[in-house]
Amino acid sequence: METTVPLPTPEQDLRWQAVVARDAKADGLFVYAVKTTGVYCRPSSTARLPRRENVEFYDSAAQAEAAGYRPSKRSGADQSSVARQQAVRVTQACQLLEQAHTLPSLAELAQQVGLSPHHFHRVFKACTGVTPKAYAAAIRARRMREQLAQGGSVTDALYQAGFNANSRFYETADGVLGMKPADYRAGGANTDIRFAVGECSLGSILVAQSDRGVCAILLGDDPDALARELQDRFPRAHFKGGEAAFEALIAKVVGFIEAPALGLDLPLDVRGTAFQERVWQALRTLPVGSTASYAEIARMIGAPQSSRAVAQACGANRLAVAIPCHRVVRSDGGLSGYRWGVERKRLLLAREAPAPLNN
Repeated sequence: METTVPLPTPEQDLRWQAVVARDAKADGLFVYAVKTTGVYCRPSSTARLPRRENVEFYDSAAQAEAAGYRPSKRSGADQSSVARQQAVRVTQACQLLEQAHTLPSLAELAQQVGLSPHHFHRVFKACTGVTPKAYAAAIRARRMREQLAQGGSVTDALYQAGFNANSRFYETADGVLGMKPADYRAGGANTDIRFAVGECSLGSILVAQSDRGVCAILLGDDPDALARELQDRFPRAHFKGGEAAFEALIAKVVGFIEAPALGLDLPLDVRGTAFQERVWQALRTLPVGSTASYAEIARMIGAPQSSRAVAQACGANRLAVAIPCHRVVRSDGGLSGYRWGVERKRLLLAREAPAPLNN
């Protein structure tokens, strides 16, 4: 029986043309992987051109590595200058967004860094892991939280955060704050959070869930201390004990801790700075059984000089195992700090390590 080979799509044809032309403008938009060698390259790589039928395309290096490919040494050397140029432009765009009171449009931002809107959008997402719009939204969300924490009025806070109209803010208030603005300012008042505390091989574990998703997975030795930590974060929220359905959720998390190969797919209520969310998104691409250094994560998100900030973002993570910051290690492979203790990090990594092959 003959095997039917899928025909290439128009997008794949365009990508192959870019590879044949060694088009540097396509760098950062995708990578191509070669089945026969097991490596992936940027479009402008000077490596020997592979046969078309041996090529697969991926939107990012992270996707190619998740599929089992490794980076080409030649490609890395060829494209270091291109990557630096793109990082400079993305960094410039991030600074413009941080400094702007009224957030610019995609076209305005692209023009300021000297790229077309379409190309800028692809490069920005490839470097940061989020779109320019999502990055700008995170900046406004952070400003809004900061203003409300200072006790000012909701109206003053939303204009200080860069919202041009009340209606635009209230349309997105739940996504920005996870609750009504007045409730957020009041420490989570009128917000229902269900939580339960259980035990696992790593000690006590607390799982909490808002209406938006799982908002905390905390590990420790003292169940009461975990509950106090949750209450400190939302001092005026309505905390409810977990019913039977919620007990099943905590059992799912405990099951993943004991057997990582099961995987963990939970709706998450993630709120952080734009940089933290970029780091956390990158961490969620790390497969079970793998590790990455802080420097590697910094390069993945297009901020190669930000290893220390990556470590701080890992320390700010309140969703143990769901956002696997335990898979981040020092450049020499050694274990470093972990919010819930280095020994727990060691146990998690040992449990996730691939089983040795039998001779």
